[in-house]
Amino acid sequence: MALAEVQFQEIKNFAREIRIHTLETLNQLGFGHYGGSLSIIETLAVLYGKVMPMTPEIFATKDRDYFVLSKGHAGPALYSTLYLKGFFDKNFLHSLNQNGTRLPSHPDRNLTPGIDMTTGSLGQGISVATGIAYGKRIESSPHYTYAIVGDGELNEGQCWEAFQFAAHHKLRNLIVFIDDNKKQLDGTTDQICQTQDFVSKMQAFGFEAVRVKGEDIPAIYDAIIQLQESSSDKPKAIILDTVKGQGVPFLENMEANHHLRLDAEMRQQLVEAIEHLKAEREASL
Repeated sequence: MALAEVQFQEIKNFAREIRIHTLETLNQLGFGHYGGSLSIIETLAVLYGKVMPMTPEIFATKDRDYFVLSKGHAGPALYSTLYLKGFFDKNFLHSLNQNGTRLPSHPDRNLTPGIDMTTGSLGQGISVATGIAYGKRIESSPHYTYAIVGDGELNEGQCWEAFQFAAHHKLRNLIVFIDDNKKQLDGTTDQICQTQDFVSKMQAFGFEAVRVKGEDIPAIYDAIIQLQESSSDKPKAIILDTVKGQGVPFLENMEANHHLRLDAEMRQQLVEAIEHLKAEREASL
């Protein structure tokens, strides 16, 4: 079922709010993982805004969907999402990476409300997400496990071991998003380790796989529903064709935007980007 126009606008507005708070949180810190946080925001907005109902009350229960951010360096975007869903207040959000914080730069399930899995050691999150999905299938749960992995993260062999396990056990309740933003810590994925075509690779590993534009909210939603309604017992993969720094032209055009330490010029450009997003918000009211 396609998104109604009002639902699309709600999710679009939600994504804008996530982007605003992600930028504000990183700006007040003065450094952090801008690029890979911004590239997954539309996907987070679709999941938390429509597909995967989540509140602190739902999270406290066992019988629900689960989410694992395997590319844990994108934590700031997830934290902003959880803040907007009522898991904590703005002071908590803006304690990111401060001394004594419960909001470390990478998600920690023992510290931060709303986190299902501690991540940051790349490759490990998808393995645990696969284990969660396997456990839920044993329980005959109708719920899904969603996970986001990075394209650079897929240099890790552990990811492919997890994918092989998921396919062998027919974990159709596992939906993996691959954030194909074409950059990683040290450069572009083509320079470091060519990824080839993720759709054909995931299909070869026994997944049902599709590719969508990572900023296209209706396409992301439609892909999720299409895969959920599929009669196949294969695990599912959605390859997100994204841009690192997505939604902020200044960052999109920056060559090295994985982790930034702001100078005065960068800070001013990011402040202007926030003001532009807020003006869009006002115009949409």
